[in-house]
Amino acid sequence: MPRPRHCRKVECTPNVIYFKPAGIPMTDLDEINLTVDEFESLRLKDLEGFNQEECAKKMNISQPTFHRLVITARKKIADSIVNGKGIKIEGGNFVVSYHRKRKHIRYHGKREVQK
Repeated sequence: MPRPRHCRKVECTPNVIYFKPAGIPMTDLDEINLTVDEFESLRLKDLEGFNQEECAKKMNISQPTFHRLVITARKKIADSIVNGKGIKIEGGNFVVSYHRKRKHIRYHGKREVQK
């Protein structure tokens, strides 16, 4: 019996879930599925600039598992760009974690005050 998979933590789900190359109709388009946890691994490593150990800790997975996620995500993105395929972001084994600091907005009368 295989080991149960751990849910991977993601800070937020993507606002945009589909990308397609310009000039190719949707009917003729091949697409690649990028999972939400693969998307999160790219966001943490390439956009936020964390090292792999920090990223793995944030996602609640081991460093080798994180490395495999990044490799598969980058391979899918490269295939999509080189071969003109669409990218659909959905699925995966994840749970959304809301530990990110947010701006607190309070209203005093008619004036909005941010802290």
